[in-house]
Order: sequence, then C-alpha cells, then structure tokens
Amino acid sequence: MGMIRFFAALFLVCAGTAAAQDYPSRPIHVIVPYTPGTGADILSRVLGPKISGRWKVATVTDNRPGATGNIGAAEAAKSAPDGYTLLLTATSFTTNPALKPAPFDPVKDFEPVTLLATGALGVYVNPQVPAKNMREFVALVKSQPGKLYYSSPGNGGPQHLAMELLKLETGMDVVHVPYKGAAGAISDLVGGHVQAMISALQTVAPHVHSGRLRMLAVMSARRSEAFPDVPTLREAGMPDLEVETWYAMFAPAGTPNAIVARLNGQLNELLKEADVKDVIEKQGLVPGGGTPEQLGARVKRELASWTRVVKAAKIQAD
Repeated sequence: MGMIRFFAALFLVCAGTAAAQDYPSRPIHVIVPYTPGTGADILSRVLGPKISGRWKVATVTDNRPGATGNIGAAEAAKSAPDGYTLLLTATSFTTNPALKPAPFDPVKDFEPVTLLATGALGVYVNPQVPAKNMREFVALVKSQPGKLYYSSPGNGGPQHLAMELLKLETGMDVVHVPYKGAAGAISDLVGGHVQAMISALQTVAPHVHSGRLRMLAVMSARRSEAFPDVPTLREAGMPDLEVETWYAMFAPAGTPNAIVARLNGQLNELLKEADVKDVIEKQGLVPGGGTPEQLGARVKRELASWTRVVKAAKIQAD
C-alpha cells in the first residue's frame, strides 16, 4: 500500500510538472467578482495585458459581481484546477465567510497565488472631537460610553469590522452607524453628525489635508508615506493591530504546484514594473508580492480574526 501511494504521488507530481511546462497554451480567464472600475478590476486590466505580452496568450477579465464578491468567488472555486481560470479578489474574500456561510471556503477551495496590493486604513475623527491622539480618543469614549458614534460604508464591511476589532481590544463603547456607501459615511463625519470613522487613506485624504478631518492613527505595520507624521496604533500605545485592505490572486484548489509557482513568479516580476507600480500607487495602494504560503497564512489569520470579531460583537449580516 505504501508503494502504491508513493507512485500515485509521484505520478501527480510528474503530471503537474508536465502541465506547467506547456502552460499556458490557451487564454487565461481572470474572474473579478466586482463591477468594472473597482480596484480589483483595474488591477486585472493592467496585469492582464502584461501577462499576455509575456506568455503570448490572451488574458481575459471576466467580471462576475454580486453578493459582495461571493458569486464570482463561488464560480472560480468550481472551475477546473488547470491554471486557466483564476480569481482576483479583495478583502471581502475573508470578511464575507466570517459574517455568514459563504458558497465557498477561502482555505479549502483555493490555492493562494500572490498578494497584489495592500491599502492602509486610518482612524479619523471630526475636528470638533476634543481628542488629538488615540489615547485621548479612547479615554474620551470611555468617559461617555455609548454616547459617541462612528460611521462606515456598510454593515459587515472591512471598515466596520476594523472598528469593532479596535473596540474589542481597547474596551471602547462607540456606536455603529452604517451607510450605503462611503460618500454618505464620510459626508456625515465631516458634517459632525458622527464623530469617528475607519477608512482607507486615499478615500479621505483630501479632507485630512483641508483640516475637515483629523487622522489619529494608521492601522498598518508602518507609517504611511502619504502621512508620515501620523503614528501607527502600536506607536500610539494601542494594541498592535495590523488591518489592511488588500487584493490578491487565487487559483482553484488542486491547481498543480508548478503552475501556481509559475504564476507567482510572473506576478512578482510584474509588480516591480514601473507602469504597474504607478497604477497601483495612484489608487493609494502599495504593491504586494511574496510567496503563496505568505498569502495563505494571511487568509487563515484574517478569517480567524474576523470570525472572532463577528461573534464577539454579535454582528448580523444584511
């Protein structure tokens, strides 16, 4: 029995290597589970022609929006594991399954390929709030439990979950006010109808520069180059919480390791090209890269973290 398993495993390795040697020989479809013009769509449309140029095969962006990314991800999970159907998705890949059962398993149904880009989140307050840093803000909220409000672009989104994680770690009691999109959430924060918000840096940067909002901290491991004077949470004396938005490429589970490795190497090279970096940075993002194992570890870590937050905060999906 042991020899049979050995030769079976050897056959699979050889078959995967042979497939990788011929890969790619026909068009590659990249499923983007969001609408055209979104961050994931932009990344797919800048990377696709680059891949096509190097490998001499068409690379097609296939938008499958719906259910905050669940529909497209489920379609990708059911695709043949041959490297010709890929998934380019974002942070909702781990937040959605934490909120409610999803039609796919982000760990079991996919092979991680490459982290493509990350975006920092910041903690913001209206200037009328008498807190100049995170310590003062936490103290203020604790002195008025349940009296202050924070906005988010929607229930269960990364911004909502990030604030609930911050609340869990600091003991703050600040009330969530969900909006239908970022515009209303930011507008009411600027207008003083709510007092705080967590959002991507690029989304509210103009309001910070104009003085209409105050940024207290960034939730990334390092300070933002765009706001070098704003401390990280750890520097601000808060728990070492690293929360980012991100975009990444995945393949269906069972895709040969050799094909995953070839895709990973190709994407890592492309992320270093000046015009690709320019597109990514113009969206307020930082180019990614790294190994499939690092991306896989991120997915497992975030899935566990968001599941804990959803349960502790008793968050109900819409």
